[in-house]
Amino acid sequence: MTPSPAASPWHALAPEACLQALEASSDGLRTAQCAERLARLGPNRLELKAGRSNLRILWDQFSNVMLIMLLAVAAVSAGVAYAAQRFPKDAIAIVLIVGLNALLGYLQESRAQQALQALRDMAQPLVTVRRDGIWERLPSEQLVPGDLIRVEAGDRVPADARLLEVAELGLREAALTGEAEAVNKLAGLVLEPSTPVLERQNCLFQGTEVVRGRGLAVVTATGMQTELGKIAEMINSAGGETTPLQERLDGLANVLVGSALALVAVVVLLGWLLGQRLLDLLEVALSMAVAIVPEGLPAVITVTLAIGTQRMVQRAALIRRLPAVEALGSVTVICTDKTGTLTLNRQVVQELRSGTTALAVSGNGYDPHGDFSAAELTPPAGAAGGLAPGGRNLLLQAGVLCSDAELKQEPDGRWEILGDPTEGALVVAAAKADLDGFALRSHYKREAEIPFSSERQLMAVWVEDREGTLQAPLGASAAGSATLMISKGAPEVILGTCDRWLDGSGMAALSEEQRQWWLEQARDLAAAGLRVLAFACAPHHRSPEQELEHQVLLGLMAQLDPARPEVALAVSRCREAGIRPVMITGDHPLTARAIGVNIGLVDNTAEVVLGRQLEEADAGELAAIVGRCNIYARVAPEQKLRIVKALQGLGQIVAMTGDGVNDAPALKQAHIGVAMGITGTEVSKEASDMVLLDDNFATIVNAVEQGRLVYANIRRFIKYILGSNVGELITIGSAPLLGLAGVPMTPLQILWMNLVTDGVPALALALEPGEAGLMQRPPAEPGESIFARGVGSYILRIGVVFAAITITMMVLASRAGAPWKTMVFTMLCLAQMGHALAARSERPLVQVAPFTNPWLLGAVVFTTLLQLSLLYVPVLATFFGTVPLSARDLGICVGFSLVFFLYLELEKVWRLWRRRRSADA
Repeated sequence: MTPSPAASPWHALAPEACLQALEASSDGLRTAQCAERLARLGPNRLELKAGRSNLRILWDQFSNVMLIMLLAVAAVSAGVAYAAQRFPKDAIAIVLIVGLNALLGYLQESRAQQALQALRDMAQPLVTVRRDGIWERLPSEQLVPGDLIRVEAGDRVPADARLLEVAELGLREAALTGEAEAVNKLAGLVLEPSTPVLERQNCLFQGTEVVRGRGLAVVTATGMQTELGKIAEMINSAGGETTPLQERLDGLANVLVGSALALVAVVVLLGWLLGQRLLDLLEVALSMAVAIVPEGLPAVITVTLAIGTQRMVQRAALIRRLPAVEALGSVTVICTDKTGTLTLNRQVVQELRSGTTALAVSGNGYDPHGDFSAAELTPPAGAAGGLAPGGRNLLLQAGVLCSDAELKQEPDGRWEILGDPTEGALVVAAAKADLDGFALRSHYKREAEIPFSSERQLMAVWVEDREGTLQAPLGASAAGSATLMISKGAPEVILGTCDRWLDGSGMAALSEEQRQWWLEQARDLAAAGLRVLAFACAPHHRSPEQELEHQVLLGLMAQLDPARPEVALAVSRCREAGIRPVMITGDHPLTARAIGVNIGLVDNTAEVVLGRQLEEADAGELAAIVGRCNIYARVAPEQKLRIVKALQGLGQIVAMTGDGVNDAPALKQAHIGVAMGITGTEVSKEASDMVLLDDNFATIVNAVEQGRLVYANIRRFIKYILGSNVGELITIGSAPLLGLAGVPMTPLQILWMNLVTDGVPALALALEPGEAGLMQRPPAEPGESIFARGVGSYILRIGVVFAAITITMMVLASRAGAPWKTMVFTMLCLAQMGHALAARSERPLVQVAPFTNPWLLGAVVFTTLLQLSLLYVPVLATFFGTVPLSARDLGICVGFSLVFFLYLELEKVWRLWRRRRSADA
């Protein structure tokens, strides 16, 4: 039988109403009910979206238009070889190259997505459930809505549920909501229907962890209907955007193949009109098709990206997908979380308020060294100004005694906190006043406590004070008890229990006007983005009913999770580089703005958009919001995904950081998903392209710089490879038009040039350290072609000049009766060595340090020797169809190669002169 649908969300119903809507009772469901619901709703597990099979991934590699053209060339070449009754070595070589490129692509893409599998692993295998009036342990997959479950400390919640009973129940929901602190749960609350997930204190959510207490709950959703399931659905539907490099290479392939086919058609038609043999023209066409395709380019790009990943690992950025290296260089927006990325993720007391004095606390992180600097506040009416004698130390001692954290020094000298960061900050503040937390707790032993709860919003402890030393600042009238009660909590709650306070003269009555003055102090601190705690105490010689009344207010302590010291510079570098940093956090808007101002992200008047505003915005309004806003607070996971999609809709290249399960859909959707290596969940890491090993925003900026270097090097060797290929293409196509017999180079020789004499120097160019000013330039325009910013004109211009020089030598050599085919092959290879050296920089080589890239010098020498071996080693000469050249003929090849190199350098000098002339004008 189907349970009645709830008229309101589960968190908006009382426990009894939830049971009624789910047709459940205190005895649990009956076995028949469970079977019916399980059959109808399915098992309680997350459904994994079927991905591409390995076979499909391999098959898709052959959808590349350049590889398809090469396969067609191989087929025709094999047919020509068969017709001429010769071994089809050209066709075999082409097929091997196509297979190698396909294998490289397959290895890059075959890594299966594990994000949803990691989500599944968050489910608890066994759960305590009540059925037919009996408690039993069952696999969590068998849970259905209406089941009664019990959870306790150490359990992982197996399904979404509405709480019925609790006993000091606290859960860590950071993986789901992004909130770092444990959430206290209350069964009796009835919340507004619009209450967001991170504020639903009367509910449990699948995948979260119970850190204390125990609870009884009724299951309200299972499987894909849970909040975790909704995130899984978003991961399923998130796009997984292609990187800019992938889009640019696809565009490059289309341009190359289209241009090659058009040029081949023109050459064949003109050759036929000039009376050339059709078989000769067919061989020319095959050579031209092979010449235009940069066969070595996929391997060179893969190695370049791999080199980039190694450099990034050295800078604490682990790349999980190779194309992400280059995509980082194209990023225009970085969406980052606050806690732990922009901040240190360690609370530090910034200020004390005791009496009518503000005490600023200096220091760095958890290091117990710092100073206190006092500033007098305007006292409220009727109060004595100043700091009460012993008031500061009593406030700091109260912080230590009313906390459980400990300060510890690691072997490497670092100071760390064991326990809650908020309580740890209190211990550190006391240590800065030379108060030993361990000694205090040893001397003033705790006798009892009231643990913190969101209902009370305070914590209280009773400590021994037999000598009355703690109570001394309170005056003689307060002394006489061997026990002192100390409480800490929300300022408005603690102030409500106080009727006295410590002003400049000592303990005094707390008037209503003075109470409001203290509340105003707390609000001012909170408005600055600080977390504020109030402290009070009372001698424990009253009845238990009065235990939290008639306290003495000791003062306030304000904490801040400080920004990382290097983040302000990183944000500044982003702005210089034309990158827009955006903060997206689940924290309070005042805290988010305060951090944003501190790191230079925004000014004091900046707009902070709340998650609820995003929820209410339509597509047009959302586009306007993401176009102007740099800080978002109280943001839910689906809203992060909407922000990323909206930015992409505006044409931005987006990097998104995250650490929780809630961040995984946005990480997957972004062009670059960046997970936290220290605090990140496995789900977020599996959905990401890059993992920060130090969780530091500055590391992202360093990775962007490295990505720009990779892209600059890719553009550098694409200019080199394609400029050379265009020269080869024109040279080959000119032969039949000039009446020369045969094709200047065979497909096998062209493959040798494209893979070896082009490929080896191109790999060395990938190691070029790059030029200064990378991070002072704007990022590549979204959607920019690989031929943009002068690359296309360079390729055509250099290719034409290269071909003109080669054709001149080819014609002269053929008329002189020299072995012109071998000379053309040799001259092209040697000229490309000079081209590789010139491609290092846009400046003349005399202005470039020669040994900053020794790999390139080695590659040029090595490749030159290999080329000469093809002429003078008989076995290689026979296989590649060359003949040994005389010293005179080889000298001619070297001379024409030097002419091309000199042209490249003179063109740089001319461009540099024009640039300086324009600047002077």
